[in-house]
Amino acid sequence: MRKFSRLKGLFNMSIEDSSTYTLGSFFIALASIFIVGKIVSSLFVKYKQPEVLGELIAGVLLGIVGLIPLYGEVGYHFFHLLAEVGVAILLFEIGLETDLNDLIKVGLPSLIVAAIGVIAPFFLGYYTIYVLADLNFIKFSSEGSLFLLALTVAATLTATSVGITARVLSELKKLNQTESKIILGAAVIDDVLGLIILAVVSGIIASTGGTGSDFSISISSIILISAKAFGFLILAIIIGNLFTKRLFIFVHGLKARGSLLLGALAYTFIFAYLAKLAGLAPIIGAFAAGLLLAKTHQKDLIEDRLKPVADVFIPIFFIMVGSAVDVSSFNPFIKENIAVIILAVVLFIVAIIGKLVSGLGAYNLNVNKLVIGIGMIPRGEVGLIFASMGLLSGVLSKSEYSAVTIMVMLTTFIAPPLLYKFFRD
Repeated sequence: MRKFSRLKGLFNMSIEDSSTYTLGSFFIALASIFIVGKIVSSLFVKYKQPEVLGELIAGVLLGIVGLIPLYGEVGYHFFHLLAEVGVAILLFEIGLETDLNDLIKVGLPSLIVAAIGVIAPFFLGYYTIYVLADLNFIKFSSEGSLFLLALTVAATLTATSVGITARVLSELKKLNQTESKIILGAAVIDDVLGLIILAVVSGIIASTGGTGSDFSISISSIILISAKAFGFLILAIIIGNLFTKRLFIFVHGLKARGSLLLGALAYTFIFAYLAKLAGLAPIIGAFAAGLLLAKTHQKDLIEDRLKPVADVFIPIFFIMVGSAVDVSSFNPFIKENIAVIILAVVLFIVAIIGKLVSGLGAYNLNVNKLVIGIGMIPRGEVGLIFASMGLLSGVLSKSEYSAVTIMVMLTTFIAPPLLYKFFRD
């Protein structure tokens, strides 16, 4: 077991340190990610569990045995950049599969379920952190750092994984059921709200330097960041709609091999850059690019040609997320770890309760409200993005990050078997 050191930040690594990571080490680490990732995730798929869980477990295993560099170690910088490309492509895919018109058509029940599914876990998670801090289960350096910790954990709890739930419902052949339509509609809305929350939280963290030492966040600041997030998405969609369709008719007409795919990726990365320039998370821009390209005639072609690229880069993100989990934090025989284990268990319980109550949003329909609540439980990829952001910014310590990641993994793991149990004929 390698000893984990507390990080000061990724970009503190010097160019000289990065250059000492050999090309051979890079290739063997990359090969390990692909081989172990696919073997472990294939086992999960075989037993009807989400593939993302297998990639997370693969990351944990690779981190333990030392086949890939961890945070602060020489060479991590390269894999971090590959992971950032992967998460941008992931959010681009989500945007590409999201139809704004469908979001409008899903109706009031989905909107209410989504609203409850964001508000309930957010406030439960936020105040849970303060309660645990009062009981001395959480250490913090200042009121500002505690606020940022509570905010990040609460934001992580709001996410719902569209992909995981949709796959289970498809396997059950229940996609045409009213419950399924409400779940999927609400999950998509949750993802959009989650991305807005991500923009707000990342903006707040950036404005405080990530430590909360200069804690001076006001309601007006939060409103400003929220307006910036909504404004960017709205402006990106309005302005992008003016030229995107014509631009990709031209791109599709180019004769060079791979023009459509590379054009779509370039479009995505430009939007990610613009989001970063606006002070938002780059994945907000990638999501906006997906929404815009979803309205083009080339959407299906882009989706089809993007899959091999996504298969390469997206698993790198999840495996790197998994590798950051400090499994030594869960050794119950070490006294200091008791607080970490309690945090993971409490967050897991809060995460389940916060989403189960969302099923009450379909109060006026004759549907299985428990099934709707269960369908909203898995946090999946969006929750991991929140956790990763918290670790990168220094808001979450290694132990807190591990507890949050375990919560995300457990919610992702428990939802499929519960849906199988309660949504069969």
